[in-house]
Amino acid sequence: MEKDTLLLLEKVNQLHLEDAEKETVLTFFAQQEQNAAILETIDTTNTERMVHVLPILTVVREDVAQKLFTRDELQRGAPETMDGYWQVPRVVE
Repeated sequence: MEKDTLLLLEKVNQLHLEDAEKETVLTFFAQQEQNAAILETIDTTNTERMVHVLPILTVVREDVAQKLFTRDELQRGAPETMDGYWQVPRVVE
């Protein structure tokens, strides 16, 4: 990361970094760029693509609609109901 980019990010994100903090951030991103460059040199032509490092099997349940409770059961604890709807106090006159 260039110093100009850091100054722009500082302005956009409404940050104020001290000079020592700026150097720390620039050093960190320089190290990350070096790490990325090292990774790009690795030959991966014979490597199988993968999403996870370990084989993961995701068990997904069948999406079946179920009626777990009735409207009357849900409204049993309501203070007031009318015609199957919850009655609530008027908020705006």
